[in-house]
Amino acid sequence: MTSTIPAPRTGYDRHKSTRSRFELWAWLFMRLSGVVLIVLIFGHLFVNLWQGEGVQGLDFGFVAGKWASPFWQIWDLLMLWLAMLHGTNGMRTIISDYAEKPRTRMALLLTLYIASAVIIVLGTLVIFTFDPCPVGADPSLIPDFCSR
Repeated sequence: MTSTIPAPRTGYDRHKSTRSRFELWAWLFMRLSGVVLIVLIFGHLFVNLWQGEGVQGLDFGFVAGKWASPFWQIWDLLMLWLAMLHGTNGMRTIISDYAEKPRTRMALLLTLYIASAVIIVLGTLVIFTFDPCPVGADPSLIPDFCSR
């Protein structure tokens, strides 16, 4: 049995006309989102732990004060979305690599996508609808910084 080995400088058509470029974009997204996530996470840790009173200073009032600013709402929203999409893409790759049966693969991917969508939607709602001083709440439950 003989096989022909192409010359070392022979071009290789990696993307056949039948393939999409989705995997290329997914790979690129993982690299770029990872870099952006490093900046977002270390900024988050710096502000929450090193700049203030440390872990002891993290409480309901701290989060309420932080989310009163649109800047921190967007910061945390970007961190949530990128982390979830980054993790979902990674899990998608693992499922595609290790789930051998097509039905199992489809079920796992569907579960993954639904769970990721629910977490993204709920996290976004929490960030933008968070109100530390709800009207009509029991005064004993309202934080001190709210005007009564």
